[in-house]
Amino acid sequence: MSHRFFLEAPITGDTVEIDGPEAHHLLHVMRAKIGAQVTLFDDSGAQFAAEIIAVGRKSATARVVARQEVSRELPISLTIAAALPKGDRQRWLVEKCVELGVTDLTPLDTERSVSLKKEKSLDKLRGYVIDASKQCERNRLMRIADSAALPAFWNHASLSAVRLIADPDACESVADLLPAEPTDVIVAIGPEGGFSPDEYQAALSAGWRGFRLGKRILRIETAALATAAVIAAQYDRSDV
Repeated sequence: MSHRFFLEAPITGDTVEIDGPEAHHLLHVMRAKIGAQVTLFDDSGAQFAAEIIAVGRKSATARVVARQEVSRELPISLTIAAALPKGDRQRWLVEKCVELGVTDLTPLDTERSVSLKKEKSLDKLRGYVIDASKQCERNRLMRIADSAALPAFWNHASLSAVRLIADPDACESVADLLPAEPTDVIVAIGPEGGFSPDEYQAALSAGWRGFRLGKRILRIETAALATAAVIAAQYDRSDV
């Protein structure tokens, strides 16, 4: 299996330049030489078999050998809207969401959540997405939205999607609430301590449905990933 590299610019010609952090990894970590075989992707959904034909100190040139249409996406759009955890747990959440096929991650600003420091933090999270996509071989990047405030988010979310909110007191499970046919899903996960009563009531009033994940209290990232795994298992099959 060849190493994978992400290019920001669309891959359209017979040759491409690899620069920036990807070139550093290629040239100074892998120590790639002319003739090395690599796989490139550009968030188009395709991947490209390529061969290194020139190397410099800070960049390399690759010849595109073949475009390969390889989809590893879920047959639905799956959005996780979560009050992000602190520190390294953010990275872990992002990486595992990418691996599970989550389409979009929306940080939630709630009464009890940790504030996300805007652009710098978002850029860092998006870097985690690229790294995870290289590892799990997704050819589309999970999108990370700007932070969304409550209660406005409850009413702005797509009405055509199944909208679910984690609630330890709910009676139904995620599986109970999923239609048999593939349907877009948006899942809201609260902060440590959960959504406030007012936030939860506003969600129900906007048509969201509560679900539970068992008898134990889960951390943010555990709840988000357990839910994503259930949804992926429901719809990521050859017969749907």
